[in-house]
Amino acid sequence: MSATIQPLVITPEIDRLLAFYQGLLGAVETSRTPDEGPVFFINLRVGNSDLGLVSDKDVELGTVQRMLLSVDVADVNDLVGHVEGLGGQVLGPANDMPWGQRVAHIKDPDGNTVNLTQQL
Repeated sequence: MSATIQPLVITPEIDRLLAFYQGLLGAVETSRTPDEGPVFFINLRVGNSDLGLVSDKDVELGTVQRMLLSVDVADVNDLVGHVEGLGGQVLGPANDMPWGQRVAHIKDPDGNTVNLTQQL
């Protein structure tokens, strides 16, 4: 079943973000449009959620972001060690929050903010 609301990331380099989310979060590609030729859309399954990647060669990176992705993971500390090798950026060390989560703030290769969260 697909999600009622699905986050979409628009990117000029869809293959780069595909590799990042597959490498960091184990995202599984479930569909792409079109099936052949230059890709416009890739649907990824991350745990029990969907994440869409949309290709737009004209999108400008570095523009103001009004949304972030928050992803619940099994081990924040482990994943933070893989971010830079996959082309992302770690914004600071992971911290234990008073609401019972360990959180690391990172950016994907396009500069989109992503929170990696782990229930403590």
